[in-house]
Amino acid sequence: MATMETLQDLDAPLKSAVIDLLYRLADDAIIIGHRGSEWTGFAPILEEDIAFSSMAQDDMGHAHAFYQMLHELGEPDPDTNVFGRKLDQWKCASLVSLSSERDWAMSLVRKYFYDVAESLRLDSLAKGTLIPLAQLARKLSSEKKYHLMHGHMWMPRLGKGTSESHQLMQHAVDTLYPHALGMFESTDADSLLDQAGVCPQENDLQQRWVAEVDKILSEATLKVSVQSSPVYGGRVGEHPDDLATLLENMQLVYNLDPSAKW
Repeated sequence: MATMETLQDLDAPLKSAVIDLLYRLADDAIIIGHRGSEWTGFAPILEEDIAFSSMAQDDMGHAHAFYQMLHELGEPDPDTNVFGRKLDQWKCASLVSLSSERDWAMSLVRKYFYDVAESLRLDSLAKGTLIPLAQLARKLSSEKKYHLMHGHMWMPRLGKGTSESHQLMQHAVDTLYPHALGMFESTDADSLLDQAGVCPQENDLQQRWVAEVDKILSEATLKVSVQSSPVYGGRVGEHPDDLATLLENMQLVYNLDPSAKW
């Protein structure tokens, strides 16, 4: 399968598909990063305050890299893209959009579910035919492995901890698993991206994600409801009210004067 050495090697249909993919990657990363940053100064122990703040910074950095690549493809610059878009223009999954309402178990489970999916995506992209994206994916993967280590440590620890911690973690899994499946909502771009060797289709990634997550859930004595149905809509601009609230707060200063130079 032919490789594409530069972004300029993309024909019009494939360029559109790559833009769709990059928006999904970037929007997920910036919102999960924002959610993680909400724990700064509020985490239950200092170690986790530092860990969540650090991981949030990584995720936002990953988002910036994806937005920058979008800019190179003709999309708005990163600041305009993040602070200037309306709710229905965002392509993030509902998993990252939901408010944790300062529920530590919800935040841990959500972050682990996201990190497994993101790691699988980056690994696939790193082997893909679009060289600039493959190189970026390899770089970001080196940071993501520490996020996975964090989840691999805390999921079993709290799942098998006390009866209370197990109950809270199980509630988080029950609530968030359908939203996690929504990360693999297919779009019109998927088939073309797969055919071009840029990345596999969402259904393939979901199967890998389920197999990986099931291992840790089993170790943590946590179970998945057989009736879990994916929560879709995020990839086509349909979002929970929680995202509208987040964007309103996140974009407040920018919208006071979008022409201002900082």
